[in-house]
Amino acid sequence: MKNFLLLITSCSSLLLGAQNDCSDLFISEYVEGPANNNAIEIYNPTSLDIDLTGYTVNRYGNGSSTDPEVWQLSGTINSGDVIVVGNGQLDSVWVSTYWSLPVDPSFFALLDDHCNGDYSANNTFYFNGDDAITIEKNGSIVDIFGKVGEDPGMAWTDDASAGYSDANGGTWWSKRQTLVRKPTVQSGVTQNPILFNPTLEYDSLPDATYTSLGAHNCDCFNSSSVKEINSNSFVLYPNPVKQGQTVSVSSNIPVKTISLKNVLGQEILFKSIINTSELASGTYIVKIEFVNGIVEENKLIIN
Repeated sequence: MKNFLLLITSCSSLLLGAQNDCSDLFISEYVEGPANNNAIEIYNPTSLDIDLTGYTVNRYGNGSSTDPEVWQLSGTINSGDVIVVGNGQLDSVWVSTYWSLPVDPSFFALLDDHCNGDYSANNTFYFNGDDAITIEKNGSIVDIFGKVGEDPGMAWTDDASAGYSDANGGTWWSKRQTLVRKPTVQSGVTQNPILFNPTLEYDSLPDATYTSLGAHNCDCFNSSSVKEINSNSFVLYPNPVKQGQTVSVSSNIPVKTISLKNVLGQEILFKSIINTSELASGTYIVKIEFVNGIVEENKLIIN
């Protein structure tokens, strides 16, 4: 049996700087409430539980683009579940010239993880409407709320004429608001936006609304999406393919192994991209085993 040259890439790689749908964590809710009732809900849209080692929440304050405040996440987010991280200040604290007020007990009870209220030790969750928030994994951005490096004034708004800042007034969207990611959003923003228009991906709820914290509705897990994934879990492209070209495997579910079987029943294991330069013309069966145990097959035609 001939050896095959395998060009290995990740099936969940990013295209044109955009994250694949349902492939990594993203911000599902943003709360900037009264006192210090601030929180970020983070959602796992994938089919697997995600270990939070290496993931951080980062606050870029007042237009800063460097040296953010960083909160290291820990634990695991189950598939289709969320964690809520936020401000855990339980007492009034004197800060230079004013009293920093504690969070509401009902709000605090909704947090899965929180800072301890010591501003000097860590102030990641002391955002106040004009701070950009990122979720990062080992330093790479997986989602952004706001625009890193931009100070919009008091808040980002719905005013397109002012670049969604509050220069002309506009309705505050990132201050004294609860914002919930729209169900149609299936991935985070991985590139710093030219303009941050919060109305595109978020629905606005009244100030001090916390009833939706702790769960998120996303099209990644609605019935039509699940049916589509189960019935057609991967795509071979191009297919048919001319001999000598490479074939990419695109999947919504992380792949464990890929094997190709020829008409003689010979099977070859590999990982990602199929190089057809040493394959004869004909029809092959490609079998994919996903990390969740599902096995799917598809035909590959080489001309």
